[in-house]
Amino acid sequence: QPLISSSKWLQLHGLKRNKLTLSQILSQIGFQHRKDYVTTLGKLVASRYADGLFPQYKRAQDGSVYNLTAKKELILHFVDCLMGAIELYKQRMEWLTSESRQIFGVIQERCIVIVLDFGTAAPADFDLCRDALSMVLVEQVTQIAKFNLIRAAQDLMKWQQKSTPVSEHTVKSAVTWLWKLDHMTAASHTRSAEALLEAMSDDAVSS
Repeated sequence: QPLISSSKWLQLHGLKRNKLTLSQILSQIGFQHRKDYVTTLGKLVASRYADGLFPQYKRAQDGSVYNLTAKKELILHFVDCLMGAIELYKQRMEWLTSESRQIFGVIQERCIVIVLDFGTAAPADFDLCRDALSMVLVEQVTQIAKFNLIRAAQDLMKWQQKSTPVSEHTVKSAVTWLWKLDHMTAASHTRSAEALLEAMSDDAVSS
């Protein structure tokens, strides 16, 4: 799936886009039972001709009543469409909460710098962090334009001096660099801040 936000995804695949919201469906399977103000009579007059002719549906949100005129086939068509929408939503949720997206979310920027601050991670946790970072590089960074890695340490460690165009070669190179890093004691908060400032100094990176 493309690396887009959920709001953008809903614009493309949501109920409103596919005319499957409750209001949109009701307008296609019936008509609203109205009460209008008649100026000459000076009062509200309700249309009664539909009473008892059609099944009616009352919306809890605003109390409006709809007379349902659609045939069974059309109702079943909307049932199928809604079931398909539910399945699509499930797939999206499963995708959002799996693999690297579970930790990093969905990367939407075209150019990023990942700042590595491993803190007081034990050797086993250090490897888990590198596993997660390798995953995000392979799954998501491969779909953007440019990237770089900076490690917060006594002396800042940079994979490249500036953000580098994404390619199969550069991603493999970054993963290799990541797994060659030594386990170190925690960097100070000052070093972490310096690493962030260094990342932001790259003109290609947006905040």
